[in-house]
Amino acid sequence: MNGHCEDNSPPSIDNNNPLIAMVGNPNTGKSALFNALTGAHQKVGNYPGVTVERKYGHMALPDGRPVEVVDLPGTYSLDPGSADERVTRDVLFGQMPNEKIPDILLVVLDATNLGLHLRFALQLLSLKIPTVFALNMVDMAERDGLKIDINLLSEKLGAKVIPTVAVRRRGIEEVKQEVAHLVDQMAEQPSDKSEAAAVLAASGAPVLKDISSYQPEAQRLTKEVTKVVHKPKGWTQKIDDIVLHPILGPIILAGLMFFMFQAVFAWSQTPIGWIEDGFTAFEAYIRPLLPEGLIRSLIVDGVIAGVGSVLVFLPQILILFLFILLLEGSGYMVRAAFLMDRLMAKVGLTGRAFIPLLSSFACAIPGIMATRSIEDPKSRLTTILIAPLMTCSARLPVYSVLIGAFVPDKEIGLKIGLQGLVMFLLYVAGIVAAMLVALIFRYTLAKGKSGLFLIEMPRYQMPILRDIMLGLWQRAMIFLKRAGTIILTVSVALWAVLAFPRAPEGVPQSEYSIAGRVAAALDPIMKPAGFNHAMTMAVIPAMAAREVAVSALATVYSIDSSDEEKTQESLIETLRKAWPLSQALAFLAWFVFAPQCLSTIAVIRRETNGWKWPLFTLGYLFTLAYVASTIVFHVARMFRL
Repeated sequence: MNGHCEDNSPPSIDNNNPLIAMVGNPNTGKSALFNALTGAHQKVGNYPGVTVERKYGHMALPDGRPVEVVDLPGTYSLDPGSADERVTRDVLFGQMPNEKIPDILLVVLDATNLGLHLRFALQLLSLKIPTVFALNMVDMAERDGLKIDINLLSEKLGAKVIPTVAVRRRGIEEVKQEVAHLVDQMAEQPSDKSEAAAVLAASGAPVLKDISSYQPEAQRLTKEVTKVVHKPKGWTQKIDDIVLHPILGPIILAGLMFFMFQAVFAWSQTPIGWIEDGFTAFEAYIRPLLPEGLIRSLIVDGVIAGVGSVLVFLPQILILFLFILLLEGSGYMVRAAFLMDRLMAKVGLTGRAFIPLLSSFACAIPGIMATRSIEDPKSRLTTILIAPLMTCSARLPVYSVLIGAFVPDKEIGLKIGLQGLVMFLLYVAGIVAAMLVALIFRYTLAKGKSGLFLIEMPRYQMPILRDIMLGLWQRAMIFLKRAGTIILTVSVALWAVLAFPRAPEGVPQSEYSIAGRVAAALDPIMKPAGFNHAMTMAVIPAMAAREVAVSALATVYSIDSSDEEKTQESLIETLRKAWPLSQALAFLAWFVFAPQCLSTIAVIRRETNGWKWPLFTLGYLFTLAYVASTIVFHVARMFRL
């Protein structure tokens, strides 16, 4: 899972450089090896014509020569069962439009499960593409009491095998040296296509044997090169006995999620304060430099109030991603999917839908794209339709502002913070809603039986700090880019429609403006759901991105405030005075359901090849949001909240 929800730009691979394709089964540590080889010189985009993610980067050989590296989607064979597996096959066979056939294959093997992984290795060797093998996780194989004869394995495969521990950067230089050696050989004996790709291009028919036919040879090779030197300690099994227990397992998973959202609030308060103080100081510095008028209003009310009100939540987003990256890097995430399989089955899905849905906590876009690993089209469609209900990081600023304004910052016992508990319950509300909607869809729109969920459990390991920091850096850059483009643009545009025409003396500018008049036309529709005038104005620009609702509210209240109020009150303090609790709860309920992200709708259109399902998604989510807000608002008023 990754947090690259914004960058789907065309690839920038230099076709003049050799192309190295990283290939392997899932859970081999391929991504960790890719990170170690390319460092920060990497990018994420889509393959031409398909919404299957490609990760590519630049690598320097020991002598400084550049090569391009593409991390192909993990697969168990070249007989594809899903969209991402088809991409791997098509790239290797030269069937992907505008994509060159890889010059060299870097095949990643799991040393702890060599028998399974050698099947795919033997199938790949039949392509006759120059190949180097990275025998990864050799430290874990040794921990399990296995010793592999590397030289004998290289001899049997007819290609260099290099032992690696990607997360510790062991073997990285040796891999680069062997790649350089193969590049030199290519220069001496140039070849445009692999043998298998040439045959396929000529005949259009498969040229490879079934993957199962390689099993006997894979098992024989494994026995020849592997020696058991001591009995494994079995730590993985002992831990799995606890975390995969039918009763303890779900409790541990729920506890981890609960702790995560407590930490999102508790750990972020200090850095949020630093950022708030920074923007306050910046505003105080800028204000005297500019004469009163439209320019100062644009800078203070549009840019600083709009963008600054969202940027302060960067610490919370990074803390959320820190936990997700730690769960992935440790090997627990796959086990969480296994645990959720039983619950998923009750609503007609499988555990395979869990990882795309969990990815949607970061951003619904990569979550929806990750559904390509789901083979059953009905299950995949259902997962796509419910992914927007997962509480993505773009909702986090909205939730944080309202919780900060209306939920007391106090403990309710056992060191449990009330604000973190409310945040956790909002996430639970999204999950429960998604499961109920999935149940309805699987028995109406997407009828069908859920398939079996088979998954290989990776070994437990300590997450590598470098990969965690790289993931956080990439997420921060995506958020800052979003703040500097979408949020800035929408904030300035909203300021413009709030600033004109200029209101007469004594008339609130936000009501007299273009935005105010549009919102006034919608007020009768939104009033039953508990929305006031400012709330209605905020949800309209939030269609571009959910977090824009916060910057919109900041701009709306800033443009009507005096200079003294602007410098003395934060948005949280303003909302606490302006809204009753019933309206705040209605606004929260709206954002649990509302599909306010046009990028997500665009991805649904690409994934489903038409406008039918995106429009359906918009319709059903807006209906849920309106109904939920209306019910919450009126129930809250009954209790005089």
